[in-house]
Amino acid sequence: MAPEMSLISTVQAHLPVLPVVTALVAAPLAMLVRRPAMAWLVATAAAVLLLIFSLMLLPATAAGPLSYAVGGWQPPYGIELRVDRLTVIVLLLISVVAVAAMPYARASALVEIAEDKQHLFYSCLLLCLTGLVGMTVTGDAFNVFVFLEISSLSTYALIGMGRQRRALMAAYRYLILGTLGGTFFLIGIGLLYAMTGTLNMADMAMRLEPVRDSRTVLAATAFITVGLGLKLALFPLHAWLPNAYSYAPSAVTVLIAGCATKVAIYLSLRMHYNVLGVDFTGEGMQLAPMLAIFGLVGLIVCSLVALFENNVKRLLAYSSVAQIGYIVLAISLASNTGLTAGIVHLLNHAVVKAGLFMAVGAMVWRCGSDDLQVLAGIGKRMPITSAAFVVGGLALIGVPLTAGFITKWYLVTAAIEQQAWLLVVAILAASIIALGYIGKIIEVAYFRPSPVGAPVGEASPLMLLSMWSLVLMSVALGVWADGTVTLAGQAADVLLGARR
Repeated sequence: MAPEMSLISTVQAHLPVLPVVTALVAAPLAMLVRRPAMAWLVATAAAVLLLIFSLMLLPATAAGPLSYAVGGWQPPYGIELRVDRLTVIVLLLISVVAVAAMPYARASALVEIAEDKQHLFYSCLLLCLTGLVGMTVTGDAFNVFVFLEISSLSTYALIGMGRQRRALMAAYRYLILGTLGGTFFLIGIGLLYAMTGTLNMADMAMRLEPVRDSRTVLAATAFITVGLGLKLALFPLHAWLPNAYSYAPSAVTVLIAGCATKVAIYLSLRMHYNVLGVDFTGEGMQLAPMLAIFGLVGLIVCSLVALFENNVKRLLAYSSVAQIGYIVLAISLASNTGLTAGIVHLLNHAVVKAGLFMAVGAMVWRCGSDDLQVLAGIGKRMPITSAAFVVGGLALIGVPLTAGFITKWYLVTAAIEQQAWLLVVAILAASIIALGYIGKIIEVAYFRPSPVGAPVGEASPLMLLSMWSLVLMSVALGVWADGTVTLAGQAADVLLGARR
């Protein structure tokens, strides 16, 4: 056998574990090389490999889920990695945002991170990716917690690296609430283990069948729901998010907004559909109506808060909480169309919001402030960056031929199927409010005079490359939506099949 064929066979045999191993090995390597440029190259190479492995998993899961026994110990006794269509969607989301963010991180870190700490910055970024990827592929409930803590601890450190002293307070608040969320999740897993004697999620789901109505399982479901609600910033458990997004280094904001909350939503889907069963959590515990209420209120309230916010990063942060409301609303419908809409929005919003935060971060990088008034006239001073923001803003609103329109179309369709007319009205109202707060930024950028002595000049070419790659992708996902919709539909079928 040719060496090339042997290498390909080895890679294919270990494909489910390679994304985790790649990020995990690269993290200490980035710290050991110490030189900022070399650490960035290590991080970039790891992100590219992560994208390659994710793309290889796409055709590999076409015939069904892949199972990988870590250490050769077969499940349910050993740790299992399990990759299906939904897993691949989330892996692609993480890897695309990571690859796009690396050039941006190089330019922004030169200004925002001290030179002697940049290797630590890239190492923490890679540890965060390790946790996110690990949570996505693992089939072991306790391993979910382990990877959740790896991701969270590295994120606390990354947020604390922000230039302002308020970054430390934002990191501390996230530490307290994130630890609370992780503890709640761990208590829930512990209670489920007490009832089933297993941590393998597929095995746990089967063993839960005869004991689902017990008080222990009811309590476990409540702990898991609240714990993951804190992690995904579900209203009203979102208090950590606005400051974390506002004061973290720009590249960190991009990564959290694009990936962290989305992986928490993915975990919520896994636990409620694959493990606990949505018939039990949705109908038995009436979680679906509760989630619909929280999603609906968060959608409207946080959109209104964003409308009156003058700090641009905080504005986008509250917009993110509102957008999470869209996804939760879609999931609460528990139909194929609703789940398809929610999964598509999981991907589309990650791309759109990461691009928007890149554009705003570049403006702040040039102007030194994220106050809306300081950005007056930025459309003339930074035309390419401002144009990227406009296109991304249109996608967030849901203008036709953008990614946001596809999501809202399917979500409205799912609501109409179930005659949930209040949801239809709320979705349309939130879109109009989004037009208001995005329009407010555009009005300040293009129709107000620049402050006297305001700096003039475009963002770094690396920043422009990153933001425009995601902005153009948000348009491409709207124009050629068949691929993502089909993939999301297949993932929805997997979840609904698990329910049945």
